Amino acid sequence: QVQLVESGGGLVQAGGSLRLSCAASGRTFSNYMGWFRQAPGTEREFVAVIRWSGGTTNYADSVKGRFTISNDNAKNTVYLQMNSLKPEDTAVYFCAAGRGGPWSLAYAYAYWGQGTQVTVSS
Repeated sequence: QVQLVESGGGLVQAGGSLRLSCAASGRTFSNYMGWFRQAPGTEREFVAVIRWSGGTTNYADSVKGRFTISNDNAKNTVYLQMNSLKPEDTAVYFCAAGRGGPWSLAYAYAYWGQGTQVTVSS
């Protein structure tokens, strides 16, 4: 049974910070973990990705310099540290596990969590 569980979302004021966590269990056979987000009425968009081995990361231009993705292999957990939050960051944030292919595209990920709501007020 593969399971990804996000946590850490909430309501913050613009300029504030949140740290999201994604706990992975089961045999995902994943090579990388990604964070995506989706606001109401919009398509799911890529936020950040990290490889389990080596820690190579990539970010969407919209969050570069503000968000940091990291992992803890011992805990099978991926984190997304979000600083300098803006109202435009308001969305449901999902973590996902993938094995290969275009890591910035949602279809490349086989496993998804249920999402956690992040709301940034102005």
